[in-house]
Amino acid sequence: MVENRPLLNILTHAFLLLGFAIVALPVYVAVIASTHDVSTLMSSRIPLLPGDHFIENYRMILTNASAANGLPNYSHMALNSLIMALVITVGKIAISILSAFAIVYFRFPFRVLAFWIIFVTLMLPVEVRIMPTYKIVADLGMLNSWAGLTIPLIASATATFLFRQFFMTIPDEMLEAARVDGAGPMKFFRDILLPLSRTNIGALSVILFIYGWVQYLWPLLVTTDPGYYTLMMGMKRMVTVQDGVIQWNLVMAGAVLAMLPPILIVIFMQRLFIRGLTETEK
Repeated sequence: MVENRPLLNILTHAFLLLGFAIVALPVYVAVIASTHDVSTLMSSRIPLLPGDHFIENYRMILTNASAANGLPNYSHMALNSLIMALVITVGKIAISILSAFAIVYFRFPFRVLAFWIIFVTLMLPVEVRIMPTYKIVADLGMLNSWAGLTIPLIASATATFLFRQFFMTIPDEMLEAARVDGAGPMKFFRDILLPLSRTNIGALSVILFIYGWVQYLWPLLVTTDPGYYTLMMGMKRMVTVQDGVIQWNLVMAGAVLAMLPPILIVIFMQRLFIRGLTETEK
């Protein structure tokens, strides 16, 4: 039984409020800054109250602000980011769940070794792998293409490990019952494993979509064609103006819009996300 300690409750809520303030303050400042004009932001400290340029700033960022910085339309860059995030999410889940299925339910030589080779890649930093990966992509002629943007990022050792651990909790009696009913491996996978993995797939989808949405370094390396620019690349180029004043009000408006898809994904899939991370038994 948990004891009711008023002092402990006060400290707990104080830390929660402090953490919330640390996380929410930058977001609040970005939203407020996106409602002011650039002269207000450049002439004094960032205001903490909303301004009267909300509609104007967001209309500009969605129409001609990107073109003024030599970038594609903001909506086009958002579409590129969405396509990249969706392809990475679907690709990672598809490859990972099939890899875990093969490792757990098939008996082939070096099966355990194959899993540990996949698992060891978790210990390799991105910086170690990024240059060899870029060299392969360049040699294959995949620069400035959707294949070059997405294929090198669709392998996921983390997702493979999580699906493997989940499949190992499924009773062997289910597999035996499927065999008795005449179900082959793929029918067992499609009719039994996939429905049981729904919450895990949902939780991983949230994480992997955000991972794909915020990609910056890899698109920066493999893309020089403005037609393939993502939102993260566009935002960076908006604050690296050679001559003139940085339009911080438009930068903040673009940042606020860029936050909306991940936030909506988390909100609408919150229940599935939590269940996928906390459930240990089916």
